[in-house]
Order: sequence, then C-alpha cells, then structure tokens
Amino acid sequence: MSDTDRAALLAALPYARRFARALTGSQAAGDAMVADALRHGAAAVPGQDGARLGLFAAVARVAVAKPEEPAAPLSRTERMLLLLTSLEELDAPTAAMVLGLDEDLAEAMLGAARDRLRAATAARVLIIEDEAIIAMDLQQLVESAGHEVVGIAATEDAAVAIAERERPTLVLADVNLGHGGDGATAVERILTRVSTPVIFVTAYPERLLTGSRVEPAFVITKPFEPTTLAVATYQAVTRGLPLGAG
Repeated sequence: MSDTDRAALLAALPYARRFARALTGSQAAGDAMVADALRHGAAAVPGQDGARLGLFAAVARVAVAKPEEPAAPLSRTERMLLLLTSLEELDAPTAAMVLGLDEDLAEAMLGAARDRLRAATAARVLIIEDEAIIAMDLQQLVESAGHEVVGIAATEDAAVAIAERERPTLVLADVNLGHGGDGATAVERILTRVSTPVIFVTAYPERLLTGSRVEPAFVITKPFEPTTLAVATYQAVTRGLPLGAG
C-alpha cells in the first residue's frame, strides 16, 4: 500500500467507525466490525472518496455475514441504506453502489424504510445544548419525529438533575456547552445514574471517533437533516437491532 493510499485509509477510518457503531449500537462491536473489514480487505473504489466508500463496502460485507432478525421493523439492508444516506450523507446511487444494489431497488427500499421510521420507536429525550435557538430547533425536530422532549439542559449539572428526575430513554447531547461545561462529561455523569443510549451532536465528529478511549456509538454532524436525526434515534433506541451486539 502506498503512503497516499495509507493516508486516505486513515482519514476514512473515523467515518467507517461511525457507520459501524451506529449499525451495531455499540462502540466495541462497531470497532470490531471495522477491524474485521480491514482484515478481510477494504479496497478503495474509483472516485474522489474511494477510500471511505471502500471501507463502507467492506463493513457492509462483514455485516451481511451476521444473522438477520426477521421480526425487526427495518431490515439490515434498509438500515444500512438509511445510515449511508443520512448519517454519512451519500446520495442514493452511491449508497446503492456501496451495498451492491440496483439503484431503483435502493430508492424503493429507502422510501419504504423512511415511511416506517416514525412508527418504529418513540423515545423520551433529554436535550443537552447551551445555545437556546439550537435547542429549540432540536426540540422541534425531535417532536416532529414523534418523540417526547422531557427536558432541555444548558449545563452539566442541569443535565444530570433532569436525567435523574425524568429517566430519559435517549440523550441528545452537544459536546461543547461553553461556560456550562462539557457535554461528554455530562453524559459520563448521567450514565453512572441512568442507563440510556446517547447521540452526540458535533461539528467535528472525527474528534470523537479515534478509537483510543471510551467513545459514543452514535455521532451526528452539525448541521443535519431531520431524517439523519430520525435514523440515529431509531438506531440508538433499538441499540442497532438486529445487529446490536452491545
């Protein structure tokens, strides 16, 4: 492997980790899936973003080797399509290429999957965000997706207090709370008291996806579309079922 290819692969790794963690619902299981993909070979595909797309394809090949759960609201392929087009921001033809699907079939599967997202799960959500306008926007997005917002916290202490009182089934957390502290620290404190999935919202996802420490399974990038939040919420609340190994 040339130095250029190696550099491209290293740059693509955080995004492969994000995809795999969201798919499995677990940092450990997702990172193990990426490791398996690398061991089996992750050749770049033609194009400007070839290394990242090649890694996605390799992760998908590892995923399809795992047992499918027939009773799940969304199939594994539907979830991979949704994650690739929303979380990873690929267009439908590119996602279809990554998964080895016909483009028309992929479009049809995406449409059907999006229609079932709202009915699949409903969460009680704690929003941790220090910017009032952004917090209001997040609340509107969360509620429009059929979930209940049980509280909005601008500081670490407020987030912990609300979590203890309301016992949310999902936490949506900004990383940087300005003078109110750190969102990641708030989440660490919450998780010692309440067992709940967490979605981090950040403009710099690669900083949370290094693989060097305990990290989130679910990370979405600012700014994001409503479908991105809906998909991430579904994966977080169901913990990636049927592939959920965490």
